[in-house]
Amino acid sequence: MSRTLRTALLLFATLCAGPALAKVEIEAAQQKNLGRMLIAKVSEEISPGDYEALLKGLQAHPGKFARKIVLLDSIGGSAAEAMRMGRLLRETGFETLVPSKGVCQGSCIYLLAAGRKKMVRGHVGLHRPHFPAGESAQASRAGMPNNASGYFRDMGVAPALAADMQAIEPHRMKVLTPAELKRYRLN
Repeated sequence: MSRTLRTALLLFATLCAGPALAKVEIEAAQQKNLGRMLIAKVSEEISPGDYEALLKGLQAHPGKFARKIVLLDSIGGSAAEAMRMGRLLRETGFETLVPSKGVCQGSCIYLLAAGRKKMVRGHVGLHRPHFPAGESAQASRAGMPNNASGYFRDMGVAPALAADMQAIEPHRMKVLTPAELKRYRLN
């Protein structure tokens, strides 16, 4: 990663470090060497309504961008919502980045997988998704069954990731090593 891009991302991350932040934030920035960039940040718990917040933020920043990057620092949450958001990120050409002080765990993995390019500097944790009452029904109504294998295949991620996730109890967490990130094609 270039020094200037690193500086721009650090500046954005610093601006977003306050306590009263939304879960989904989008900001356009001008970077001297790269041109216009669109930077999104997804933090905290992914929940219903975050897809709409992401879509609204993207619609508020039309135009061409040299790069689109989403910073991930999420504890997971709704798998169905994360898959919807991931498909939108892929369709709109985003790269994904887990910053060095960030975490991407649980359903956040669906957002990481969506990146056209994926960079992990922080920690990525896996476990089988929790499906709270109504989540599976919500996904079906949205026309997107919770099919992790198909989703990962569509995103170009190793199909073994879905099966490996299912093997980890929802209340446990497996932090991926650099070798595992590479094997799953997540970095």
